[in-house]
Amino acid sequence: MVRVICLLIGYLFGLFQSAYFYGKAHGIDIRQHGSGNAGTTNTLRVLGTKAGLIVFAGDCLKCMAAVWLVRLIFGNSYHEIIYLLCLYAGAGAILGHNYPFYMGFKGGKGIAATAGMVLSFHPYFIITGLIMFFVPFFVTHYVSLGSLLVYAALMIQLIIFGQNGFFAEMTQGQLIEMYILFGCLMVMAYWKHRENIKRLIRGTERKTYLSKKNRVEEPEKEERNS
Repeated sequence: MVRVICLLIGYLFGLFQSAYFYGKAHGIDIRQHGSGNAGTTNTLRVLGTKAGLIVFAGDCLKCMAAVWLVRLIFGNSYHEIIYLLCLYAGAGAILGHNYPFYMGFKGGKGIAATAGMVLSFHPYFIITGLIMFFVPFFVTHYVSLGSLLVYAALMIQLIIFGQNGFFAEMTQGQLIEMYILFGCLMVMAYWKHRENIKRLIRGTERKTYLSKKNRVEEPEKEERNS
């Protein structure tokens, strides 16, 4: 039952759609522009770097808030599985971000929310996340590539750490549960990026820049709703 509660806490926080609300405050529905995705990358392309950073911060912080709240509520009574419960809260926030019920279950792709989960999970995972996202991004300028590599690297790190006693108070069954939960998040991220993966393979994925160059008009019909 406590796992369901943590998942629901996360989902409620995840419902705060930063890109949608920021766009509305500036007179547009972000889902009707660019790729049609209510997330950081599309906001950055449509409204600029400042807007993208604000939306990223909002989506990141909502997941962090969910995890922190779970730690506050259950940290003492469930300290032996608190990492697992935090992962449930993060998963809920990502689900709320990707599939908000009041927007017809059409949200973002969950990468900024995932960043919030990583930032609030444990410092060791932050280092991996930063390296695996920013190195590929600054080399290729493909946000999708960095996002996908982050999930793969964190999945590997989680299993290695878990099997080497990092989560010392958790049983093997609880560790496997944590691996499966994170694996489901990874599968969902890859599914949400399936069109991006196709474009990466074809060499037609759109690049993203943290500058005005990013906003040069490029054909985006292929990306809409992907």
